[in-house]
Amino acid sequence: MNRERAKEWSHADRRKSCGLESSRLGIEVRRPQRWDVSFGREMSEADVDRLLARPPFCHIDASRFPEATPLRGILRNDTRILRLKEGDIVVREGDWGQSAFFVLSGAVRIVISPPGLPAGMLGRREADRKGWFQSLAQLWRNSELPEVRDIAQFRSDGRVGVRQEGEDEARIFLEDVPTILEKYETRRLYAGQVKEGDLFGEIAALGRTERTATVFAEGETELLEIRWQGLRELRRRDDALRDHIDKVYRERSLAVQLRHTPLFAHLSDEAILNVAVQTVFETYGEYDWYGSFKEMVSEDAGTRLEREPLIADEGHYPNGVKVIRSGFARMSRQFGNGHRTVNYLGRGQVYGLQEAAHNWRTGQQAAWQYSLRAIGHVHMLCIPTAVIEEFVLPTLPADQMPALIAAPSPTEGAAGGYDTGIAPGMLEFLADRRFINGKATMLIDMDRCTRCDDCVRACAEAHDGSPRFIRHGARHGRFMVANACMHCADPVCMIGCPTGAIHRDRYRGQVVINDATCIGCSTCANNCPYHNIRMVEARDRNGQFILDEHTHWPIQKATKCDLCVDQLGGPACQRACPHDALKRVDMSDLQSLASWINR
Repeated sequence: MNRERAKEWSHADRRKSCGLESSRLGIEVRRPQRWDVSFGREMSEADVDRLLARPPFCHIDASRFPEATPLRGILRNDTRILRLKEGDIVVREGDWGQSAFFVLSGAVRIVISPPGLPAGMLGRREADRKGWFQSLAQLWRNSELPEVRDIAQFRSDGRVGVRQEGEDEARIFLEDVPTILEKYETRRLYAGQVKEGDLFGEIAALGRTERTATVFAEGETELLEIRWQGLRELRRRDDALRDHIDKVYRERSLAVQLRHTPLFAHLSDEAILNVAVQTVFETYGEYDWYGSFKEMVSEDAGTRLEREPLIADEGHYPNGVKVIRSGFARMSRQFGNGHRTVNYLGRGQVYGLQEAAHNWRTGQQAAWQYSLRAIGHVHMLCIPTAVIEEFVLPTLPADQMPALIAAPSPTEGAAGGYDTGIAPGMLEFLADRRFINGKATMLIDMDRCTRCDDCVRACAEAHDGSPRFIRHGARHGRFMVANACMHCADPVCMIGCPTGAIHRDRYRGQVVINDATCIGCSTCANNCPYHNIRMVEARDRNGQFILDEHTHWPIQKATKCDLCVDQLGGPACQRACPHDALKRVDMSDLQSLASWINR
């Protein structure tokens, strides 16, 4: 076919000549759309009409929404109605938020004090560390069969129940609500309250942070759950709702968070409030980054960098100081035709302070020295430069005042004097593969490792004969990141667990699984971007598979490293290594990481 004929060859002609949905370029398929799968599959048009007739939705101007995401479409596809019974748990303290709730009818109770219900009452694993004799007895009491469970754990706790609501859905409920109301201080939210009263969970949903309290149903209750995508659209298009959410966040959370950030800890209460009022909330990147990460990790470095949204650009005027509230960001500096990673920042860390301080102290206008990009999803606070200069810098302790920016010398390289003690290639490896997410990443020095497998055997002895990690993983130089749970700062495995079986230990912070309430739905395993959670079939002590009484198929359980939460000496894998080749590393502590790497 010559060039003139190619111009006349229309898209429709190609489809027709090849038949059905194919073309000479390949098979044509419809691109997946956001609302192909609704959040609430049972939502009807009548349900939407009912929502549009009540606050706050009746006060929202539908004309402000684009055709692609109309208000009615958001309510139809991004929400679902939950019909709860007495004691049903809505959210648990420590859960990872991804949705907010409106009370439609009935009421819910928020547990205020004492802080937190007992772990077992929430369907979680009770903290129970083994004694010396129990630890020693593991050497001869462990089963020789894989994945053995005590059949007693499948019996009811007594304080908490599990109600199956679908093949892969279940709901945890409290058995004795009157006792809880007697022993714990709670606050009641009920339908019919003012707009400020019947919405909860919005702060954790928008920032994907931990829930700060447990909420359960008081009697027959109806809630509207709206996932973060829909809440984001409503907040973007409706000024009143956005102002309300921002106001609640400033009043309930922002002042406390600023107080716990070292940069603002020296300020008076009045100054903290002034800073909070003028703080701007910013969000970058993909909220559900873990969905595309498995595909992106195979791309070249340049393509991956292009996917990372730019937060601050090297050489531009610094308009404020940024404090990361959740997620991670990459600091880089221009190097040749690209950028070289010099650091990465996580929750609570600050960007732009040096530039702001330099300009305030010298009266000059130094630009941002490094670029900042979102790795995955980042929620941050931006405090305008004028606010920093008025309230923070004049009273900042001398030991916190950053040094003046010096002109880079020709020998400083891409880092421009910024030295973490870790080679740029290693930093990029950790950032590109999101290993920076780890609070207890298993790092192995393969030059020291003799492949003796003592670490694997020690893990098996600590877990009834079944090891919880694989001595295999991604490598950079002589270092390998093994396939073991990293106990992430942003544990996306916890998102969507229907019973809360996977959760963060309240006292020590490990991400653990309560075997008794795990229903084997595989949600956590599918969400984990690092392939560190496995589904196994449970057996009894005689080697018989434990079968579901309805389906008669073996019951599956999610398993992973629990960082030996019940062992006296901590992680058995690290303690067992005879050559100091293995370490569980908190990736937010770059100083400790650099010290171990550069031994």
